[in-house]
Amino acid sequence: MNETEIRDRVIKTLSGIVPELDPHTLKPAGNLRDQLDIDSMDFLNFLIALHQEFKIDVPESDAGKLGSIDACVEYLTQALRQRAQA
Repeated sequence: MNETEIRDRVIKTLSGIVPELDPHTLKPAGNLRDQLDIDSMDFLNFLIALHQEFKIDVPESDAGKLGSIDACVEYLTQALRQRAQA
């Protein structure tokens, strides 16, 4: 899976949490919680949905590493590579 596919799936997953999301207005490096005005529970639901979508465990200690679309793509790309090598 390449980064574009990961990005598309991240945005699709986020759309399930924030149905009114317009992906064209998202700044890839911008903080998701600030851009979308979501609370910590919505963000947690997003992390759970990412886990379900990608079958990747995201430890609570790593939650802060997934604050933007770019950060999610980077984190998931690395996690998927590590899983493939295992």
